[in-house]
Amino acid sequence: MSGEHILEYSTGNILLEAPNWTLDGRELILNGDGRLWRFDLASGALAEVPLDGVPELNNDHVLDPDGSGIFLSGEDGQIYRGPLAGGSATRITDDDGSWHFLHGVSPDGRQLAYVDIEGGDFGKPGRLRTIPAAGGASHDVEVGPGHCDGPEYSPEGDWLYLNTESFSSAPGHAQLARIRPDGSGFERLLHSSTVDWFPHLSPDSRLATYIRFPAGTQGHPADLPVDVVLVPTSDWAAPLHTWPVFGGQGTLNVNSWSPDSQRFAYVAYPLEAH
Repeated sequence: MSGEHILEYSTGNILLEAPNWTLDGRELILNGDGRLWRFDLASGALAEVPLDGVPELNNDHVLDPDGSGIFLSGEDGQIYRGPLAGGSATRITDDDGSWHFLHGVSPDGRQLAYVDIEGGDFGKPGRLRTIPAAGGASHDVEVGPGHCDGPEYSPEGDWLYLNTESFSSAPGHAQLARIRPDGSGFERLLHSSTVDWFPHLSPDSRLATYIRFPAGTQGHPADLPVDVVLVPTSDWAAPLHTWPVFGGQGTLNVNSWSPDSQRFAYVAYPLEAH
């Protein structure tokens, strides 16, 4: 992990977002134009993953730990599972009056962590919930009154890492935190003046990345200067490297670590020449 960055792919035709790294280390899975795509790192080829039974997709998607499938969030507010090779997807969540935004899957593939938006009303704070990956009753994990987002299981499955506004009365002041899946041990990981989102642990748990928005940012918008930050999980206040990019909400909102913990992928938005 030297801090070197490599441009793997650039396009002005489609806004690709939110890379996941496949378990064999050969491909990145991304969304763009409401569809799912796979990018071959060796050949540079980009191809759509053909899925049936899903609406347009947003940029919340997580690979099934078995490597054969992927969990997806649709623009209809529901969570799906589809085969990574393409084919028919199945819906996991029910019509319970909420919108569901997936972010994490447990290492054994049995549980999903997501953000629940009551009634699809984005004026209300997102709530952290878990649900069996096969569907069924969901469970609240209480992290205070502030909006939360990005809940993701640690590689061992004993923590959920997330960002939350519960530590501050300042609107939008998201900070990084973690909590046990049973709701115990809620703790803040970092005190900062910036707006910090989407913590992602490396598979070996030694490192983490997150995206840092400017102080005062509301939510996690697109098209602004942000920082991609690399830290040791032993000390979140001691960055190992920081990459300033023009990006935002699709830059680093899902776990994009390579399976060997040596690299991670992120997206910078193209700047139109004038």
